Amino acid sequence: MSQFEDKTLLITGGTGSFGNAVLRRFLDTDIGEIRVFSRDEKKQDDMRHQFQATMPEVAEKIRYYIGDVRDIGSVKDAMRGVDYIFHAAALKQVPSCEFFPMEAVKTNVIGTDNVLTAAIELGVKSVICLSTDKAAYPVNAMGTSKAMMEKVVVAKSRTTKNTRICCTRYGNVLCSRGSVVPLWIDQIRAGKPITITEPSMTRFIMSLEEAVDLVLFAFENGESGDILVQKAPACTIETLAKAVTELFAPGHEIRVIGIRHGEKMYETLLTDEECEHAVDLGGFYRVPCDKRGLNYDKYFKEGSVDRVHLSAFNSSNTEQLTVEQVKRKLLTLDYIREELSVK
Repeated sequence: MSQFEDKTLLITGGTGSFGNAVLRRFLDTDIGEIRVFSRDEKKQDDMRHQFQATMPEVAEKIRYYIGDVRDIGSVKDAMRGVDYIFHAAALKQVPSCEFFPMEAVKTNVIGTDNVLTAAIELGVKSVICLSTDKAAYPVNAMGTSKAMMEKVVVAKSRTTKNTRICCTRYGNVLCSRGSVVPLWIDQIRAGKPITITEPSMTRFIMSLEEAVDLVLFAFENGESGDILVQKAPACTIETLAKAVTELFAPGHEIRVIGIRHGEKMYETLLTDEECEHAVDLGGFYRVPCDKRGLNYDKYFKEGSVDRVHLSAFNSSNTEQLTVEQVKRKLLTLDYIREELSVK
């Protein structure tokens, strides 16, 4: 963490699951200050009390800023003196974005543009933006808005030499706020069947700690304009549901209710088109910025036949976890262990 020594980090959407995970990772390091930026004062107050109770010796490193990425003025107020930014603020729920697509645009696209505009103006050294597998081949409003967010990231990276701007793209985070596993646990405790959309649907799965690892990998290794993708395993929704029921209530009823608005049968982390110039880094893929200019006249006479021979990376062709493997992964999560300890 030497790069963060005495530095100031701003987390937009900092009261969310990712923000909490970053705080736990960073608070007992030599970082100087962490600023939590969000529009929810109740969540900020809850977070303040939580860290004062659990980590009182370092909780004073956290500063809380009320604001909204849609309002560039509040963004700038929180950003003065900041060295690095993790941009996590977003509308993430697929069905709600389907019904209110312009709200997704305002937060995910315009909000990101505001953050990057302010960062460049105020001399922030690095910005890491968080995207999603739903941005690759998007079929829903949330994914489309995140795909546009990625385009804003790449475009902005071309306009500045002093602020490094990168993007990370990852899949479902187990037990994050609004995700399906906490819902299923609540349904089990209420004596109701757990509900799944389509048993054969596949999804990438990763932990919050792995999401933080990806962002830190991008921070340490990414070049401006890069999209960094972490290779991740996947499983079917049925496999995930069986793993949860075997841990909490073996034999509990699983009910299929059908696909929700805007859902895909599988998600993609790396598209065929990105494979043309992607770089395989072992546990990660790097998609560098296309640095060609707008003068395409020359491509009528000369072009490039070079292509990296990778294939699209999606939740159907990656490693598929078994029920036992998913159970082991779930048991590594503090949330699951805490819920299992509840009588």
